[in-house]
Amino acid sequence: MSDVQNTVNTVLVVGAGTMGNGIAQVCAQAGMTVTLTDVSPAVLERGMQNIGKSLSKLVEKGKLDGAAKDATLGRIAAAGDTSAAAGADLIVEAIPERMELKVALFRELSAKAPAHALLGTNTSSLSVTEIAGAATDPSRVIGLHFFNPVPVMELLEIVRGLTTSEATLDRAQAFATAIGKKAIVVKDFPGFATSRLGVMLGCEAIRMLEQGVASAADIDTAMKLGYRHPMGPLELTDLVGLDVRLAILDHLHREVGEQFRAPALLRQMVRAGYLGRKSGRGFYEYPDTKK
Repeated sequence: MSDVQNTVNTVLVVGAGTMGNGIAQVCAQAGMTVTLTDVSPAVLERGMQNIGKSLSKLVEKGKLDGAAKDATLGRIAAAGDTSAAAGADLIVEAIPERMELKVALFRELSAKAPAHALLGTNTSSLSVTEIAGAATDPSRVIGLHFFNPVPVMELLEIVRGLTTSEATLDRAQAFATAIGKKAIVVKDFPGFATSRLGVMLGCEAIRMLEQGVASAADIDTAMKLGYRHPMGPLELTDLVGLDVRLAILDHLHREVGEQFRAPALLRQMVRAGYLGRKSGRGFYEYPDTKK
C-alpha cells in the first residue's frame, strides 16, 4: 500500500449530531478535507452551525485566529447523501446506537468506498466485530470511539475487532496522532474500557439518588471534590443523554451481567422524556435548552 493510501486526507462523517459534527471539526482543523452528511437536513444544518459556533469560541479564547477558522470551515462540506464515500480515505459513522442501523450503513458504505479506505464506527458499546461482518472487507473496520465534546476531549478509544487487521490498527493510531488525540487500544468486548467503567459509576450514582442517600448535587460534588472528577456522574449523564445511557446499560446487562441492570429511576425518567441537556431536563434543569 502506498504512502498516499496510508495517509488520511479525505474524511466522510456520517451523522451530523453532537458527536458527528465534533469529529468533522477536529478532522478539518487537522487539515483534512471533510464531508459531513445526515439523513435529516435539519440535523445537518444544525451540525454545521454548531461547528461554526465551536470555532468562534476558540477564536474568542485566543486558541485559533480568524484565518484558521475560515480555513477550517472551508474544508468542511455538507452533503445530503454518502456519495463522498467513493473518494474517502476514512469513513466514520456517528449514527444512533442501534446495531441494525450500523450494519445496514456499513454494508452500503463498504460497497462505495475505495479499497484502501478505513471504515470507523464511533459506537460506544456495540460489537465492532458484528458491525464489520456487514462490510465487504471486515479487516478495514475499526472502532473509533470519540468523547463529548470531541474538540475538547483528548482521548480516542480505538477498538480492535476480531477481524481488524494490524495495518488498519496502525493507520487508526496514526490518524489519532494526526488529529491531536491520545489513543488507547482495547479489545472488542461489550462496553470496551471507557463505557463499561463510566456507565457503572453513573448507574451507581442513580441508585444512590433513587435510595435517597444524597441529593444529585451532593453526589456530584462528592466525585468532583473528593476524586477530582471534572464533572459529576449525574451531570455527565445529563450531558450524554439519559436515553443513551439507558441503551448502553441495557446492552451491557444482556451481554455482561446483572451488575449493569438499569435503575428503575433512569427508565422512568427516559419514559417521561427527561433526557438531560438536550430535552431541557434530566437530573438537573436546563431552561435555556429548546425542547
